[in-house]
Amino acid sequence: MTSPIYVALDTPDLERAKALAKRVQRHVGGIKLGLEFFMANGRQGVREMADIGLPIFLDLKFHDIPNTVAKAIQALGPIKPAILTVHAAGGRAMLEDAKAAAPTGTKVVAVTMLTSLDSDDLRSIGLSPDPHEQVVRLAELAKSAGVDGIVCSGEEVRAARAAWRDGFFVVPGVRPAQGKVGDQKRVVTPRAALDSGASILVIGRPITQAEDPDEAARAIGATL
Repeated sequence: MTSPIYVALDTPDLERAKALAKRVQRHVGGIKLGLEFFMANGRQGVREMADIGLPIFLDLKFHDIPNTVAKAIQALGPIKPAILTVHAAGGRAMLEDAKAAAPTGTKVVAVTMLTSLDSDDLRSIGLSPDPHEQVVRLAELAKSAGVDGIVCSGEEVRAARAAWRDGFFVVPGVRPAQGKVGDQKRVVTPRAALDSGASILVIGRPITQAEDPDEAARAIGATL
């Protein structure tokens, strides 16, 4: 069975990203590459990472007018990531156009609420302070727009799964028991996230900053 763990390689250093991916590839199911990596290495860097043989989760969180998002996705050219992110807050038309522009076989998932935010942050930007309410509302929007799933924290994934039984649920901000939380505010353990309905888990620093990344990935996988 393929591991549900996607390791987040949040580094601008292509050679370091390659080295980390090769070290952990036996114990993860894919690689997540975000803005930091993409801005430094672009499409060529993504292609080089894909050559390692693991599925690529390209986490660029597109959020713009529908036409711009569609053209940006088309501009990725021959890159055909397994998973691609957009912001659910971009609205129905943007979500629809993003899915239509994505390569065949690429899952488009909508980011609902960043795991670095909490109820106080929601209130400060004029939204309901209830994270569950916000996530479920955007999950229902994403479902109706025809994308494949959403990104949400482990605290909300059970409620989102109840609203969208066959959705694809990406859970970031996952930390092993007693792991450092860092800049995340809504975190759960890998096992709890899976039990609540996560499809894949995005785990970065607990693996990439470990003394032995391969052993860290193996140990987390053993809890699943």
